[in-house]
Amino acid sequence: MKKRIFVTATNTDIGKTYTTLKLLETYASRGVRVGAIKLVETGVVDGVYPDGDLLLSKLQELNPSLEDFRVSDIVPISYELPAAPYIASQGKALDFDVLNRAIDKMEAFCDVLIIEGAGGLFVPVDANFMMIDLIPFFNATALLVTHCSLGCINDTLLSLQPLQNRNIDAIMVFNCREEDQDFSIVSEPFFLNNDIEVLKLSQDIDTICDVLYNL
Repeated sequence: MKKRIFVTATNTDIGKTYTTLKLLETYASRGVRVGAIKLVETGVVDGVYPDGDLLLSKLQELNPSLEDFRVSDIVPISYELPAAPYIASQGKALDFDVLNRAIDKMEAFCDVLIIEGAGGLFVPVDANFMMIDLIPFFNATALLVTHCSLGCINDTLLSLQPLQNRNIDAIMVFNCREEDQDFSIVSEPFFLNNDIEVLKLSQDIDTICDVLYNL
């Protein structure tokens, strides 16, 4: 089995796809064959995959052996309604056969597979699975993406605790944006004073990739 990294986040619109793209670029720059799967994407309308299209374009740029792949190979399950998969699918059970076939196909051409989740850890995928359940199911290491705006302490701790309680191998990265210039004053001191490592996507991507690969 190849190295699998599951990118999740404290909520939606935190930067999972952006983080996935940064991981792909960094590993590829080291000569590693990269692959990516977004297990489920919602909000797919008229054949436009907001995240899947970006991932496919980047993968074909970085890994020439994927030139014949289509977006459906990157996003094996999709729905039109922009909602949690459980809602968007009207309660349909997640088809793990479809997901496993997509992963097997991708892993034939890569050494590191980035699996991107949808929303946060407790987004319902179907009646039986939350997003957090898929991380150990697919034998992946987790990368938790959190934000740097006011409220990140609460949001981050609420997501870290269940990962720790389930003994899921995970690290955390802060996706700080231009408007988050006060992070070092209003939030970062708490993490540092409580021995929680602050890795920032913008400046620590090499360290992040090293740690994930060796977990």
